[in-house]
Amino acid sequence: MTQPFSVALRSILTVFWIGGLWVVCVLVAPILFHDMENRTALVLTNQMLHAMAWVGIVAGIYVAIHILWQEGLKALQTLEFWLIFLMLALTLVNSFVIFPILADVKSQMHAVAEGAFGGGFQSWQTISSLIYLIQSLLGIAYVVRGNAK
Repeated sequence: MTQPFSVALRSILTVFWIGGLWVVCVLVAPILFHDMENRTALVLTNQMLHAMAWVGIVAGIYVAIHILWQEGLKALQTLEFWLIFLMLALTLVNSFVIFPILADVKSQMHAVAEGAFGGGFQSWQTISSLIYLIQSLLGIAYVVRGNAK
């Protein structure tokens, strides 16, 4: 028995988003930082995280709309909807709030001695990392609950 296209697309996007978060953050980034010079590893990791953010935005919007379409307003009472909504919200915060702050602080680091702004960059990078960790845990909760249909 085959699934309707909309359900299959939801499954594919969910796997790509949640799996991608785990692969990039838990597997690829640590390998890059272990095997490459820090600056190169940082550039490559940032590119992957930006790409994963767009995957998350597209997947999160689609999955949230799909849940609402299937369940109607009852979806607002389901953990499934709120897990996806929170993951999407965190993706948007990281992409459109934290990433621009990081870019600004990083550009200031190059304009002046790095020591003056290094703490700010590290603090914002830590916040961004915590957001990824929370997103990844929410994604695992979504998958473990069996809602990745």
